[in-house]
Amino acid sequence: MVKRNLQAKVLELSRKFPFVLITGPRQSGKSTLVKMTFPDYTYISFSDLDIRTFAKDDPRGFIATYPDKVIIDEVQKEPSILSYLQTHTDNANKEGMYILTGSQNILLMSSVDESLAGRVGILNLLPFSNEEMMSAGINKNTVDEQIFYGSYPRIYDKDIAPTDYYPNYIRTYVERDIRNIKQIGDLSLFVKFIKLCAGRIGQLLNKASLANECGISEPTAQSWLSMLEQCYIIHLLRPDHKNFSKRLVKTPKLYFYDTGLACSLLEISSSSQIASHYLRGELFENMVVNELIKKEYNRGENPDFTFWRDSNGNEVDLLQNKDNEVFAYEIKSGATFNKNYFKGLNYWSKLSGADSDHKAVVFGGNNAMTCSDGNVLPWNRI
Repeated sequence: MVKRNLQAKVLELSRKFPFVLITGPRQSGKSTLVKMTFPDYTYISFSDLDIRTFAKDDPRGFIATYPDKVIIDEVQKEPSILSYLQTHTDNANKEGMYILTGSQNILLMSSVDESLAGRVGILNLLPFSNEEMMSAGINKNTVDEQIFYGSYPRIYDKDIAPTDYYPNYIRTYVERDIRNIKQIGDLSLFVKFIKLCAGRIGQLLNKASLANECGISEPTAQSWLSMLEQCYIIHLLRPDHKNFSKRLVKTPKLYFYDTGLACSLLEISSSSQIASHYLRGELFENMVVNELIKKEYNRGENPDFTFWRDSNGNEVDLLQNKDNEVFAYEIKSGATFNKNYFKGLNYWSKLSGADSDHKAVVFGGNNAMTCSDGNVLPWNRI
């Protein structure tokens, strides 16, 4: 069983709050994590219709049956129970009473904000990080394999081929989750929309173009994008606002939370296809961005990442704002380091005043280096 880096933070928050909520994509390992972390807790799931009906029809009887040290999985399926649990935990005045998990952020957070404000520690669990896979000895040896397989735990736990796993994941997501969130008349059109998003990985988001190509209105495209964000399928990287007297791009860039899922949507059927794929650089960039986001989430912190690009095309792929400092990353899929990789970083550092310790190139090679312009980091040692 793969030890998750988030486990330490889960335990820490369980000693401070009556509730801990772990949210994230479907099948990212939330249930496994909480069962492993709290083996002495009673586990129930609201995916079980009988349990869910019990909580809905007799909430006080439910609480009397499950008064303390309880894991409630898929809590978003019956969020009305949270207000009853809040009163119960206030009276008990204890920490670590309920550990909650939920897959659909869009259905869950409004209820959590309303009922559990100030009483819940909230954490996000994404699929495996490269660090976790390396510690468990299940990581892939090449960049292209890692991009193709992605990071969903079940692929590694059950040795499932990505070509078998991801189409079923997409089907389950569309047929179950989307129908629960929003009425969409033509599900095939929505799947087409997700595939079009995959074709725009690492690119500036053009909602009008996306809507036009899909044959939907721009407001519908915006609504669907928001839904994909809330359900941890895509995330948008916002542009940095520091202009240094330059005109800046104000449009976000689009990424997927998992490159394996993106590869499936792009109809890539083997890792050997990635080497010559027109989006290889963008898929690599997506993987690196995800790894840095996972690192922050696994510490229990909210990632603060942006990118910088001016109207003349000068760009920094990723800026991390952390502890009142800014760290800049250039991301290159090439396996051979080239000093020109620092060109955009050096341009930005002259404007920002950042020193070499705050600049790094992440590349597709295997050897870490330190040079006068900054650090060079291999993809699997971020």
